[in-house]
Amino acid sequence: MNTSKYFFQAFAVTVLAAVSFIGFKSVLPKKIFSETTTSSKNVVVDSLLLDAINDTDELVTNDTIANEKIRFTKVDGIQFPTETFEDFKGFQYLIPFFEKLVQLETEQKGKVRIAYFGDSMTDGDMIVQDFRTLFQQKFGGKGVGFVNITSESAASRSSLVHEFSPNWKTQSYLKIKSPSHPFGVNGHVFYANDTTSSAWVKFKANKIRFATELNRPTLFFGRSNNKEGKINAVIGTDTISKKLNPNQKLNVLKIVDANPVAMKVYFKEADSIPIYGFNFDDGKGVHVDNFSSRGNSGLPLSTFNVDLMQDFQEQLGYDLIILHYGTNVLNYGSLNYSWYEKRMKKTVEHLKTCFPGVTILVVSTADKATKYDLEMKTDSAVVPLTTAQKRYAIASESGFVNLYTLMGGDGSMIQWVEETPAKANKDYTHFNFRGAKEVANMLYNQINEGYEQYKMLRSKRKINPKVTAKKDSVSFTKDSLHEE
Repeated sequence: MNTSKYFFQAFAVTVLAAVSFIGFKSVLPKKIFSETTTSSKNVVVDSLLLDAINDTDELVTNDTIANEKIRFTKVDGIQFPTETFEDFKGFQYLIPFFEKLVQLETEQKGKVRIAYFGDSMTDGDMIVQDFRTLFQQKFGGKGVGFVNITSESAASRSSLVHEFSPNWKTQSYLKIKSPSHPFGVNGHVFYANDTTSSAWVKFKANKIRFATELNRPTLFFGRSNNKEGKINAVIGTDTISKKLNPNQKLNVLKIVDANPVAMKVYFKEADSIPIYGFNFDDGKGVHVDNFSSRGNSGLPLSTFNVDLMQDFQEQLGYDLIILHYGTNVLNYGSLNYSWYEKRMKKTVEHLKTCFPGVTILVVSTADKATKYDLEMKTDSAVVPLTTAQKRYAIASESGFVNLYTLMGGDGSMIQWVEETPAKANKDYTHFNFRGAKEVANMLYNQINEGYEQYKMLRSKRKINPKVTAKKDSVSFTKDSLHEE
């Protein structure tokens, strides 16, 4: 056998393969694959996002905005300093919220409520539970707030033990555009439709600070022609039976005046009655509701029924709505996010109609890493999306938190994943509990920074009227986002 012949043939093939790879490498896509495969249950995409992406008429080119100046109009004697676009935080737009905190802190008057809307980043009360604790530590308040009937992240939630029977029917604003009954403030509506066995839900308080009890458990449900429904609430050795009277668009039923540690509620003959969820709070201090939905872009909030949301606002009284989205908006073939900017501005306008007097705070997408040329780098869509989110925050007169820069900017997610101990997961997208706690601190610290500035400006103003939810105005320099 001529071994040298086969050796040279093999060598030639190897050289040819290497040259071919180098040649093809230049035309192969730089983004090949991510470090790990994310579970599909975390990447559900809402239908409104898909519609918006396919609407090419909304793709426009934004002009340069790096040097814009945002000047605020004095409101009730208070005016925050002019800001650049690059460093925009928009504390001026949070004045009504800050004033409520002042009244709470100095005179122990009133209460403050925050609705924290997010995607899989806040799954299992991640980020929100620590954010809630920080506020309750300073301003008082007990309880985890509003909780769904069912939740895909219930098993991973540490701020509350949450279990439920498998026979609940669920409708979500991520998947259904025209529900049989309006979605609740959580974007869901639940039905106990199984007539052969009672649907049930169980809650048990955990040993988490300020949430060691189920404070004033209260059920929220909607209108129905079914007048036979009732609940049996098992608390310790007692069973409390109450009739469901679904006569109004929104109905509120207090389960018990006490603060039990655990509770299991059975729904009897309650089919066709829209059930929204339970609320747990002590009616004092600050309360933060976590409304997380995997796959949510934020756009489904535009489908809220105005009348029903105004009823929720009358019952719960939100002072601040936080919009924390972005994970599900990245990577759709274009770095032009003007379509998202435009639609989210309309969404914020809709929310202000749904919840009169509320202020809005936009939290940008976090950093995310993707593999380019076999190397993990910040995804190319992160900065364009963050810019679009800041633009719609300014245009809709909302506050803004740039989570990407707070994390450390370019390459920060890689560092969070690879440092010891790690603060993010190997998907280079989601935080672990350690990282979520740090993010909560970042968000709280920026809000508190604005609050402390507000108190200083408030003490120096010449007039001292009661601050109202009066709408601000904003002016820009030439070539700005919009004119006065």
